[in-house]
Amino acid sequence: MWICVLKCPPVLRMQSVGLTRHSSHLSAAEYVPACSPTDPNEVQKLQNFLLRSQRLFVMTGAGISTESGIPDYRSEGVGLYARTEQRPIQHAEFVRSQAARKRYWARNFVGWPQFSSHQPNAAHLALANWENTGKLHWLVTQNVDALHAKAGQRHVTELHGCTHRVICLGCHTVIKRSELQEKFIALNPFWNEQAYGVAPDGDVFLTDEQVSHFRVPSCDTCGGILKPQVTFFGDTVSRELVYSLYERLSEADAMLIVGSSLEVSVCLPEHSC
Repeated sequence: MWICVLKCPPVLRMQSVGLTRHSSHLSAAEYVPACSPTDPNEVQKLQNFLLRSQRLFVMTGAGISTESGIPDYRSEGVGLYARTEQRPIQHAEFVRSQAARKRYWARNFVGWPQFSSHQPNAAHLALANWENTGKLHWLVTQNVDALHAKAGQRHVTELHGCTHRVICLGCHTVIKRSELQEKFIALNPFWNEQAYGVAPDGDVFLTDEQVSHFRVPSCDTCGGILKPQVTFFGDTVSRELVYSLYERLSEADAMLIVGSSLEVSVCLPEHSC
């Protein structure tokens, strides 16, 4: 199997395979990491790689969504880690701390209208087109922004879940994130705090004082804790999901990695983390 890695995909001007950069994405420049000028030889290598593949397996990371206006974590100068001291919430903290959940949901409530309105960019659309033409066998994404689904991708696995869904940790009932937004509005009719910065995954920055009076609903079915149906930092992906992706990968003849630094902690199914 051949493997090709693209850390900075949107700047590749590849008319023949569908990757172009449009002027409408330039407003997201503050989130898009610097990238070296396109090397024609590297473009040719990528085109040759794609032409050889008949059943392509694609893995995407945060770098594919920056030109849609969603910042990533690690990019030099523009990633969350470079711009701020903020760090994403940990799974254990969310589960054990009511204050942490209130802070998370207040910030997410403010950021949701903007985050949910982001649209796919040229790279998402190109990958969806490859699926339609039979080039792309399966796509797995580390992203939780639903942009592949919005682009029309059907053969896709959201490895870390999706912020557009919310799950109850008690009875496992799943609801739409948009439905939860209406519950927040009903519980907090006079709460109107303004954020001072945007973070990845639908988050914004608020102070502890701003979130102190924010109210968070419980599950309508069992009264349990509501959580985005995503894998938070410190949590793990299910073995069943990982095994299913191994099967999809075994059916492919090449793998393309787009917009990921691959700087993640990996735990194989036969090992414990």
